[in-house]
Amino acid sequence: MKNKGLRVLSVAVILCVTAFLTYYSNVIVWNSVSVSDMDEDSLTVGSVRKLLEEGELITERFHSNSRLKRLPQSIIIGARKCGTRALLEFLGLHPWIQPADQEVHFFDDDRNYNRGYEWYKDHMPYTYPEQITLEKSPRYFITEKAPERIYRMNSSIKLIVLLRNPTTRVISDYTQVYYNKLAKGKDTDKFEDLVIDKKTNAVNTGFRAVQISVYYHHLLRWLKFFKREQIHVVDGDRLITDPLNEINKVEQFLGLPTKVTEKNIYFNVTRGFYCMRTQKVEQKCLGLTKGRKHPYIEQSVLQKLNDFFRPHNKKLFSLIDQRFDWD
Repeated sequence: MKNKGLRVLSVAVILCVTAFLTYYSNVIVWNSVSVSDMDEDSLTVGSVRKLLEEGELITERFHSNSRLKRLPQSIIIGARKCGTRALLEFLGLHPWIQPADQEVHFFDDDRNYNRGYEWYKDHMPYTYPEQITLEKSPRYFITEKAPERIYRMNSSIKLIVLLRNPTTRVISDYTQVYYNKLAKGKDTDKFEDLVIDKKTNAVNTGFRAVQISVYYHHLLRWLKFFKREQIHVVDGDRLITDPLNEINKVEQFLGLPTKVTEKNIYFNVTRGFYCMRTQKVEQKCLGLTKGRKHPYIEQSVLQKLNDFFRPHNKKLFSLIDQRFDWD
């Protein structure tokens, strides 16, 4: 009876030691496979997952723990109607970038902010350690509390802001609101009636769409907390006409190798703008609400808007040491 007990105990010890050695050796093998050892073209979420499954390098438990929800290392803070959704989708083509599926509005909404970082993190995607978690909420750009709140979370975070011709942005802003009201059966206002003050015949500075386009005023607030090199400014107009160039600049800003190429982007003649090619879906374009035709605007109104924004633009160019062809 005693010998039988010893045999059972011996078997148990052997099984435990074997299991430990198997796990330990697997971890050693996995840790020895660094990002630099892999072919960059093959380093995607799918290839990492395939490596785990085929090589059986680590246990399922360790594998599940390698993908976690993390606070974003980069945020697209705005501005509204400057191409933030398009940029997010394009950057999602990069295997080392994992965008959040929706605008979280954590830093601009007091109710959400008071729910804490864990609530915010829960709205982020699962990522591997080498991936960058990216979120975008354009309202952050114009929210007074947002810069300080983001700084408190991560003072070294990388911020991305998109700017386009301010007059064009006002018209695009109006166009979206116009069609939204039209779809809901609500009354709509003429663009001229909103953007021009009837009493003074000057630009209506109380119109929110005009206020958003005074980029200098908003960006000055962000530079009180963040260094200029932490904020990458994307040319929203060039993102429409030459998206690949702007995307590659963002990749460089994030410290990532260039992965998005001309193979991933093509001009869709039917839609009239650039779309994406992905591995899972051959072709992918933004929704039908994107790229809608702007209404006709009188030249005199456009001239007033351009004249109004010109001095603000000069301040902006000096502030960011970057110029745009907006005249």
